[in-house]
Amino acid sequence: MQQIRNIAIIAHVDHGKTTLVDCLLRQSGTFRTNQAVEERIMDSMDLEREKGITIRAKNAAFKYKSYHINIVDTPGHADFGGEVERILNMIDGVLLVVDAVEGPQAQTRFVLRKALEVGAKPIVVINKIDRDFANPSRVLDQVFDLFVSLNATDEQLDFPVIYASAKDGYAMEKMPEPGQSIEGLDIKPLFETIIKHVPAPQANAKGEFKLLVSNLDYSDYLGRIAFGKILSGSISVGDTVWCIHGDGRRVSSKITAVFNHKGLARIQLESASAGDIVGICGFEEVFIGETLLQNEEGEALPFKPIDPPTIQMQFAVNDGPLAGKEGTLVTARHIRERLTREVRTNISLKVEDGEVTSIFKVSGRGEMHIAVLVEQMRREGYEVLVSRPEVILKRDENGALLEPLEKLFLEIPKECMGPVLENLSNRKGEILDIKHHAEQISIEALIPTRGLIGFETDLVNQTRGMGVISHLFHGYEAYRGEVICRKNGSLVSMEDGIATSYALNMVQERGRLMVEPGDAIYEGMIVGENAREQDIPVNPCKTKKLTNMRSVGDGKGIQLEPPMRLSLERSLEYIGPDEYVEATPKHLRLRKKILDATLRKRAAQSAGGINAHVAEATE
Repeated sequence: MQQIRNIAIIAHVDHGKTTLVDCLLRQSGTFRTNQAVEERIMDSMDLEREKGITIRAKNAAFKYKSYHINIVDTPGHADFGGEVERILNMIDGVLLVVDAVEGPQAQTRFVLRKALEVGAKPIVVINKIDRDFANPSRVLDQVFDLFVSLNATDEQLDFPVIYASAKDGYAMEKMPEPGQSIEGLDIKPLFETIIKHVPAPQANAKGEFKLLVSNLDYSDYLGRIAFGKILSGSISVGDTVWCIHGDGRRVSSKITAVFNHKGLARIQLESASAGDIVGICGFEEVFIGETLLQNEEGEALPFKPIDPPTIQMQFAVNDGPLAGKEGTLVTARHIRERLTREVRTNISLKVEDGEVTSIFKVSGRGEMHIAVLVEQMRREGYEVLVSRPEVILKRDENGALLEPLEKLFLEIPKECMGPVLENLSNRKGEILDIKHHAEQISIEALIPTRGLIGFETDLVNQTRGMGVISHLFHGYEAYRGEVICRKNGSLVSMEDGIATSYALNMVQERGRLMVEPGDAIYEGMIVGENAREQDIPVNPCKTKKLTNMRSVGDGKGIQLEPPMRLSLERSLEYIGPDEYVEATPKHLRLRKKILDATLRKRAAQSAGGINAHVAEATE
């Protein structure tokens, strides 16, 4: 146990966590000299590689001298904060990675606060010191101020500092002097700091076996694999172990396999002892936060609840005319089973049945949190309709309405200050601080979660892609009134068919197109954005009438503007309350919830009457 070190690597998104883990694994001799290894090997999901972010926490391990070091790579994006919270039960120290140019950001504060709360020993790694405009001394001062603001203990404030370039594979305890050569440097100083400053696991080697499940995986051959740190005792293949479920049930099972890691690979063991992070097989049902123990009469280990979801969306069965043309998993049963499977490992996600059997309410930390799930389902062959994100409101003890607020941090060019501040004001944002730099402005604001929906798209347009945004959940406060985010109506198809150049040329006079010639169209599908506020019915499938004078040449000489193609996240932000995103394996389509124009008009009139009645009652 004294030769074990359990650490997590935490940081804001894109500060170099995963690259640093790659470096540690490579220089520890985990891989053969001639072994071909990809960059960012810890990002094993396709979506992680495509987006350049870590989505799921992952376990790895390496040997250094006589020490076995377990390391967990965690997400840096705020929407996946639940992944960080649950794995902190397994570790005794953290590597806090901070960019030498950007310094501490919003998610840095979140992950550090969680690590300090569990008493983890921090090591600060100021990364990317090779970047232009790097200022490690300024960043170190900012990190120290952050520790103080989070009420770190005297022991936690006495943190060691390592200066590194994970990309170039070196680390040092002091910044190099100007002109000093870095040739021959490696990551060894970080290895030594981990051994020296991260304590051995706090565990009871002689007690009865106890483990808190902090992560889950699945094997086609072995079934569920429950990961966690052994808090006391030891475990061997063939032992009988009890599981205390969340509902209080106690179920026993024989252990069929025990794992730990060498690099990313799972290594099967005959036994494991206190302090080690292991995977255990043998239970058909086991969930994150449950306790595995040797004694049937033992008590469940405490599991600190994670921060609650702040937004929800509806997942519905695709009932459009093109349903089932691309996907193979399209029924309510398929969607229910997939969502149930996701909740088992993604504990910051919540799924509830809707008012009808074909609709499910899915709650999460943010748009990206749920959008990643939708994208995964698309790639697995599912078809699903997804609604616009809605915030989860609460009421206080006096019945007053409360809503979630986010702490917003912006870095924008000086010349864009006016439009951005106006946008924040329209979204009920409250400016907390504005700092002027040479060419940029830093803005700190408090904004309703509702106001963030679609804000990033606006920021990209208003700053020509130069704005940087990050945000962090702040808490629930009094409801701030209506937020109007989308000002443009939709161009809605009034007919089924195939889009033609002739028709789209006339449609584009009304606004921006979202389709192109040859696309399959159906009634109620959104084919563009109206230049004005209201929705307009259009016919994108109209063809030129053939006559003796005009028999050929349909579409010749027509110049169409490139269509507006939205990503899944942008589509979810864009749609209105009465619209869906139709997500299929090959297409993302926007549509009205009610496709028939007459039925849609009746529903709008009925809803208008109900809303007026509610408003009168409120007054």
